[in-house]
Amino acid sequence: MQTLEKIKKILIENFIIDEDALKPEASLESLGMDSLDKIDLLFEIEEEFKIKIEPNDIKGNTLREMVDSIDIVISRQHNEENICIENIEK
Repeated sequence: MQTLEKIKKILIENFIIDEDALKPEASLESLGMDSLDKIDLLFEIEEEFKIKIEPNDIKGNTLREMVDSIDIVISRQHNEENICIENIEK
């Protein structure tokens, strides 16, 4: 499942947001999310993707921008894990 689809699933199941509203250009505010909801969403994303999100990792405010930011975090952290594994194996 792609990042966007996983995040949509989280929003539908945990935040009761209508799937039709979940367009890539939708802002989190337009989906009815306040700042506490956004924090909860980040925790859910961390758990789903097994990543650690730092405060400056998420850029922008649309669903697409969030997905792009999460993809960067996933890629960066997986690369760091691979480097650590390679160093252990040496």
